[in-house]
Amino acid sequence: MSNLDELLDNNTRFAATDLREHQPVIPFIPNKQVYILTCIDPRVEPSDVFGLTLGDAIVARTVGGRVTPAVLEDLAWISYLHEVKTPDADWFELAVVHHTDCGSALLADESLRHDFAQRTGYDDAELAGRAVLDPARTVPGDVEAIVSAPQVSGKIRVSGYAYDVKTGQITRITPPRSRDTA
Repeated sequence: MSNLDELLDNNTRFAATDLREHQPVIPFIPNKQVYILTCIDPRVEPSDVFGLTLGDAIVARTVGGRVTPAVLEDLAWISYLHEVKTPDADWFELAVVHHTDCGSALLADESLRHDFAQRTGYDDAELAGRAVLDPARTVPGDVEAIVSAPQVSGKIRVSGYAYDVKTGQITRITPPRSRDTA
């Protein structure tokens, strides 16, 4: 049995439960009104780190938990849906979560990054800017990127955090703010 077969067996057990009944009524408004942007690293599992269950949060994962054009496009779409479909509903909070010992730090290795950029056509300088060496230094920039993005609603409150993979602790780096109240 492969690892994926085991996951499919797990899905069969999940489908037999009533957990699906706890999903949000409106799919783009999560039960806890939270949107989390974090890293793809399997040591940073938002369900475990934050105690979330199905439907509690929207979770986006990128290398390093960094804000990318795709993240901003997703937020713009969710913002638009919220504004036109549920204008009177409360707005969600967005947590940007970077973590210690992040594999994206390898983007700081000039030779490795340069070879990758040449092989793939990605911009070397842009890749260098995505390395998370110290979450306390990268989180504020990503929070600012979301708050200042004109295509994303100014009503979303954005805050930033660092997750320590050794202790399991989350530390607030940037308090919540929105463009409309900045």
